[in-house]
Parts: sequence; C-alpha cells; structure tokens
Amino acid sequence: MKLDLDGNIRHIMSQYIEIDETDWARCSSLFTYRKLRRREVLVRDGEMATNIYFVISGMLRLCRVDSDGQERTFHFSNPNTFAVDYEQFLRQAPSRYMIQATENATVAIVSLESLNEFYATFRFGERLGRVIAEKYLFLLSDRIQSIYTQTPLERFNNMKKQFPDIMQKVPQRQIASYLNISPVHLSRLKKADLMKP
Repeated sequence: MKLDLDGNIRHIMSQYIEIDETDWARCSSLFTYRKLRRREVLVRDGEMATNIYFVISGMLRLCRVDSDGQERTFHFSNPNTFAVDYEQFLRQAPSRYMIQATENATVAIVSLESLNEFYATFRFGERLGRVIAEKYLFLLSDRIQSIYTQTPLERFNNMKKQFPDIMQKVPQRQIASYLNISPVHLSRLKKADLMKP
C-alpha cells in the first residue's frame, strides 16, 4: 500500500520538478500518509497550521464559520493538488480554515520541518516550494477575482470545469457557499443547466 501511495505523490511532484530515483529514495521518507473518512476533519479552524496535505485520492474542502455563524467554503482540493492555509503554515500560526474530507480521501502529509529539509537537501527542492507558493497565490487571486468580477452563472460554469464531478461529491449548501450564492439560486442554476440543449 505505501508503495502505491509513494507512486502517487511522486507523480504529483514530477508534474513540477525532476526527481530521480536517488532523490526519491531519500525524499519519500519525508512524507506520512493518512486515510480520511467522508466528513472527517483534518484541521480545525484555529488549530496550528503545521502541515501541507497533498491530495492523493478523494476531495478536501477548506472552509470557515463567519461572524454570522454561517459556514463558508473557500476552496475544494482535488487529487494531485494540495490543501493548506499556506500563509499560516509558513508562519506556523493557527489555521483560518477547517480542512475536511468531502468523501473518503487519502493525503500525503508534509510538515514545515520536512519541507525545509526538502528545500535544503534536494536539487529542485526550492523550485517545488516556489511552485507551491505560486499555485497558492494564483488560487487566492482567482478566487477573489471570481467573487468580484464574475456572475453566479460564470462561477457555476467555471466550478464545473474545475471540479467536474463535484455535484455528486459535495452537498448543495457547500457548493452554494463556495459560489457565494444561496442554495435556492444554486438550484435554479442547476435546473437551467439541465435544460440546456
């Protein structure tokens, strides 16, 4: 089983950096793995952000409860992506988001200590760190832009492209929260989408 998981995380990493057999043999010891059940919470809002979670299978979501007591979904993480409150992770500060499995999932876990060792030890370690930081920046920028510049229909269509099977994996209220619309509005968008020729 660990061999299969190592292969998955190596595949994820090889999308960003070159990693040969020698580097991988040393690198693979820096990861731990965890299986999650649907709805299982990996990190609670306010817990220290001590790890990056690379999604091997399943889907995770990042969310928080706002001042009105409403749960707000910020992002979903598919396989071959990661889930983290990256800014707080780098600061080793409390996470501003809860990270929860939306379905059964498997993640590879990397601590800040392991990540720093990876940067210092491996040929392309710092490049991977830069790519992770860039991905997080793009995700944050895209999210802000979508809320302020796109219509709910545009956000709905973009979500379906980014997360093709999300409707089967995630409750409607979480999807509506992610889109920053009401569940009733989401129902109307879904109905209109089904009626398209």
